[in-house]
Amino acid sequence: MSPSKKDDASKSSETKKKLTSKKTTAAKKTTAAKKTTAAKKTTAAKKTTAAKKTTAAKKTTAAKKTTAVEKVVAPKKLESKRKSTEKKSKKIIVEGPDDFDWSKFEEGTEIIEDTKIKEFEKLIDENFVDTYNENVIQGVVINITEREAIIDINAKSEGVISLNEFRYNPGLKVGDKVEVIVDIQEDKTGQLVLSHRKARTIKAWERVIDAHDKETVVTGFVKCRTKGGMIVDVFGLEAFLPGSQIDVKPIRDYDQYLNKNMEFRIVKINHEFKNVVVSHKALIEADIEEQKKEIISQLEKGQVLEGVVKNITTYGVFVDLGGVDGLIHITDLSWNRINHPTEILELDQKLNVVILDFDDDKSRIQLGVKQLTDHPWENLDAKLNEGDKVKGKVSVLADYGAFIEIAEGVEGLVHVSEMSWSTHLRSAQDFVNVGDEVEAVILSIDRDERKMSLGIKQLTSDPWTDITKKYPTKSKHKGKIRNFTNFGVFVELEEGIDGLVYISDLSWTKKVKHPSELFQIGDEIEVVVLELDVDERKLSLGHKQTTKNPWDEYEKTYAVETNHELKIDSLTDRGATIILTKDLSAFVPKKHMVKEDGSMLKKGDVVNFNVIECNSEYKRIVVSHLATYSKRKEIIKVKKEKVDKSTLGDLDVLVDLKKKMDDEI
Repeated sequence: MSPSKKDDASKSSETKKKLTSKKTTAAKKTTAAKKTTAAKKTTAAKKTTAAKKTTAAKKTTAAKKTTAVEKVVAPKKLESKRKSTEKKSKKIIVEGPDDFDWSKFEEGTEIIEDTKIKEFEKLIDENFVDTYNENVIQGVVINITEREAIIDINAKSEGVISLNEFRYNPGLKVGDKVEVIVDIQEDKTGQLVLSHRKARTIKAWERVIDAHDKETVVTGFVKCRTKGGMIVDVFGLEAFLPGSQIDVKPIRDYDQYLNKNMEFRIVKINHEFKNVVVSHKALIEADIEEQKKEIISQLEKGQVLEGVVKNITTYGVFVDLGGVDGLIHITDLSWNRINHPTEILELDQKLNVVILDFDDDKSRIQLGVKQLTDHPWENLDAKLNEGDKVKGKVSVLADYGAFIEIAEGVEGLVHVSEMSWSTHLRSAQDFVNVGDEVEAVILSIDRDERKMSLGIKQLTSDPWTDITKKYPTKSKHKGKIRNFTNFGVFVELEEGIDGLVYISDLSWTKKVKHPSELFQIGDEIEVVVLELDVDERKLSLGHKQTTKNPWDEYEKTYAVETNHELKIDSLTDRGATIILTKDLSAFVPKKHMVKEDGSMLKKGDVVNFNVIECNSEYKRIVVSHLATYSKRKEIIKVKKEKVDKSTLGDLDVLVDLKKKMDDEI
C-alpha cells in the first residue's frame, strides 16, 4: 500500500474512533440525563455498599445486618440497570485497581458482578460471628485472670466467662477451645458476656436426643440416691435411673453404685420438662437375651438344673437359671405344708430344681424342689385302713375343717361336720387350734389319689342311738340357748343333741317378734319335747308348755260383754293400754275412750270398761268405755219406742215395764 493510502486509512480510522467515542459519550450523557430520583437513591445505596466493602473488616454485626438487607436489594436494582445500560453502551469490566473508574462509581453507573457479591458475602460469613442469635459458638481462650476467662469468638470484641463455669475442668489453659453462647451483648461496662454452662446444656441436650434416637450407649456418673432410684450425670445433664432399671435382679443396696461411672441407654425423654430416664438394665438384658436363647433351646421336662434364689413372694420363689427365670410355686417347695417360702429358703441360696413344665415359647418355666425326693405317701404304713385310730398335729385350719398331719408330708382332712355329733355346724376353730395334738379315726383312705378323710366325733358314741329313751315326747328338760333365728331358738340339751323352739312356743301371753326380746344366747331355759324325728335327727321343743296356759282362766274372767273397773296405765296415738296382770294387758281403741260428757279419758283415770274382744289365739283383749253408756241409751230408746206404740188398754203393762226400767237404771 502506498504511503498516501496509508495516511488516508489512518485518518479514516481515527475519524471512526472519534465518531464511536462521541456516540458512546452521547449515549452515556443520555443515560445520565434519564436517571430518576429512584436511580439517585440506588446510586447512594451503591456508594454505601462500596464504602462498606472497603471497611468490611471493621464493621459490627449491626452494620452487617444493614449490609445484608442492602445486598438483597442491590443485585435486583443492578440487574435492571445493567439491562438498560447494555442496550445503550458496552459492559465495563473492572479488572484491577488501576482500571477502577471513580467518576462512574460516584455517578452510580458502575456495574458489579454477581460473583464478586457472593465472594464478599462468603467472606463475611466465614470471618464474622452474629452475637444476636442463641447458637453455640466455638471460642478460644486467649487469657485467664483470677476470676474470668477471656474468650475470642471472632466478634468485634472478646467475651468474658466466670471461672466458676469451668469448675469441672480445673486444667483450663490459654489456647483451649470451648463452646460458648452469647449471654449479654453488652453489660453496663460495654463488655460482651458469654456463658459456657448454657452452651454445655444445649449441646448436652442435643447429644442426649441423638443418643436416644440412635440407641447408642452413653457413660454417666452416679451422683446420689433419690426416691425410687439414682441421679446420674450424663453429658452434664441430670438423668433419673429408676431402681428397677439398675439390674435384672432386685437391688437391696443402692449405695454400692454411688460415685461410679456406668454405661447406660437412654430409654425416655420428656421434651416439655427436659427430663431424661436412663437404664443400665437394658444393656444387661441384651446380653442375657443371648444367653437365654441358648439355655432355652436346651430345656427339657424333668431336667435337673442348679439355680439361685432371685426373689421370694408369698406364692412362691423365682430362681435364676443363668439368664432365665423360673417359678417354684409354694406347693412345689416341700411335701410338708408351709405357710411362707422363707421357712425353708433364703435369697441368693443355691439349690437344685427340676423342670416341671413350660409354655410353647418357653417364656414361663415351672420348677419344683420336692419332686427331687420320693412322695411321703410312698412310705406310708401299708397296714393303715379305714376305722383305724391315728394321732397327728393340726397343720392348717379352714372354715370347712382342719388338716391333720399324721406323718411327715401326709395329711388328712377332718371336716367340720365330723368334729361333733351336733347338727348345728360351727367353725373348726371352735374345736381345735393349729399345733394341737389330736386323735382321729380314718373314715376313708385313697392311696392312688393320696387323700385321707378323718373324723373326731367317731371317737364317742352317737347320742341319737338311744334318743327315744333319753328324750321321750312330753318330757321336760333344761338346755342352753346356742343360737337365734327369726323363727325361733336352738337349744342344746347335750353335745350333739339340739332342738328348735319355734317363736310361737316361747310365751303364752306375749306376742314375740324376735327371741332376743325374751332371752340371750347362753341362757339356760326349761323346755318340753313336743316332737321327735329320729330319721331326720330333728327335735321340736316348747318353752311355754312348761307352764299352764293362763288363757283358759283369762277367757272366763274377761269374757265378752263383762264390765270391769280398770285404770289406764299408758296412752298411745292409737289408744290406751291397761295392765291386767304381770303377763297380760288390754287395749282401749281411741274412739272408745270418749266419756259421756264428750271429753277423753286420761292416763290414771279409773272407770268402767266393757270387754268387746277376748282372743286367746292372738293373745288380745280389747275393752271399751264408750260401750258402758252407749248400750244403756240404746236400751232406753228401744223401750220408749215400745211405750209410744202401746194403747190405753196396756197401761197396767206399761206401769210394770216402767218399774223394771227404773230398776235397771
